[in-house]
Amino acid sequence: MNIQQFDYILAVDNYRHFAKAAEHCRVTQPTLSMMIQKLEDELGIKIFDRNVQPVTPTPAGRKIIDQARVIIQQVSRMKDIVSEEEQSLKGTFRVAVLPTIAPYLLPRFFQQLTTKQPDLDIRIIEMQTKPTINALINGDIDAAIIANLPTEMQLQGTILYYEEFFVYISRNEAIFKKDLIRSADISDERLWLLDEGHCFRDQLMRFCQMEKVKLHQAAYRLGSLETFMRMVESGNGITFIPELATLQLCDAQKELLRSFAIPKPTREIVWITRKDFVRHSIAEIIINSIKEAVPREMRTLRPGFKVV
Repeated sequence: MNIQQFDYILAVDNYRHFAKAAEHCRVTQPTLSMMIQKLEDELGIKIFDRNVQPVTPTPAGRKIIDQARVIIQQVSRMKDIVSEEEQSLKGTFRVAVLPTIAPYLLPRFFQQLTTKQPDLDIRIIEMQTKPTINALINGDIDAAIIANLPTEMQLQGTILYYEEFFVYISRNEAIFKKDLIRSADISDERLWLLDEGHCFRDQLMRFCQMEKVKLHQAAYRLGSLETFMRMVESGNGITFIPELATLQLCDAQKELLRSFAIPKPTREIVWITRKDFVRHSIAEIIINSIKEAVPREMRTLRPGFKVV
């Protein structure tokens, strides 16, 4: 058996499809199938049940796959230790970023960082919080940028900056005339809000003490912050946007922007890794680049602001 075979069975487990797994591994499907068959013959068991769709691991195969994942992680960690000892920036470094963070943070630092550090091969993946945590624990990514410190024992976090939430209000809303918005002013029937699974949604619903969102949420699914902003600009409803997004607004858009009254809802933007993470040289470069790219006042929790 060899590491390549372990990569193949992990790919099949992830995609539950031999052709898709082969495409991911950049080999032909017959090659992948043959290598997995050789591993099964050597072990004397069937790792996958090929008679069902999608392809499913057998009970014994599940144990083999879990052990293969541990082995792959340990091999990768050995390589990372060597790279860190040599202070090398080479090799792929995978970072997951929340969809409510990526469009506003990445343009502020990413291009400058890769130009300044051409040896860095950073791969960005937009991913919601729960799959991000799972991917980090499983070793599928090296680090992540999420909102709020992790609670999982395997993970550790460093706060990058604090980001205020703003209200984005169409001119047709009654509260458009207000300079400051209180949570009680928000009508959930007029609100555009992300689907369940986004921590951005959960944080704001807790702050506004809303149990559910009614009309708009029923009418529009799988929306994005940018889509909801366009809906508000067309004269329809209310949404929330993060502080970095406000820095991209033109003067006309800023007229739709309102702050919350004190305490102002805020989220922690956090760099997280596993506790056994070793590539600190790369992490330090990325973290410093991010901190330099955001306004200085966002690097600390400001008076009158409340983390939600």
